Amino acid sequence: MKIGIFALQGAFLEHRQSLEKLGAETIEIRRRAHFSDGLDGIVLPGGESTVQGKFLREEGLLNPVKQAVEGGLPVFGTCAGLILLAKELTNDRNVYLGTMDVTVKRNAYGRQLGSFRADVELKPVGLFPAVFIRAPYIEKAGTNVDVLAEQDGKIVAARQDNMFVTAFHPELTEDLRAHAYFLDMVRGK
Repeated sequence: MKIGIFALQGAFLEHRQSLEKLGAETIEIRRRAHFSDGLDGIVLPGGESTVQGKFLREEGLLNPVKQAVEGGLPVFGTCAGLILLAKELTNDRNVYLGTMDVTVKRNAYGRQLGSFRADVELKPVGLFPAVFIRAPYIEKAGTNVDVLAEQDGKIVAARQDNMFVTAFHPELTEDLRAHAYFLDMVRGK
């Protein structure tokens, strides 16, 4: 199983380490040439969504990634990755991939000083240690979206078909269950 990880910024190395501990082969995507048809899934890590969106456009990756996700390629988006996948942002006019039927609020918990940790009930795996860093949350989810976790009444994890998103950073913990859940999605379980 080969997973592409967008490696422009954010904790892509930690995603890579988590996936490799679970037996997946990984490739870092930094250029259009790195995004191939041989990928079984992709990870859109945290970081700054506007920078990542600009990167996708400049590298000619926006449409190929959008088409791949719409075609069923499994994707795991964390924090900024959630923003990139959202069909609508309440506090930003940009829409990037726009493949997931969610409305997201960027930086919903405030600036860096508003970062925190909390245990959330992540439905597929149980109680999970979530790390929120300038995190977004989902304000509205379409009827075809499964809400997988909430924090203080806000949606912080969801799944729609081949798309799994978290507002938090599972790669910054030692807990591999969110990544294992994504790999199960890739395997079609």
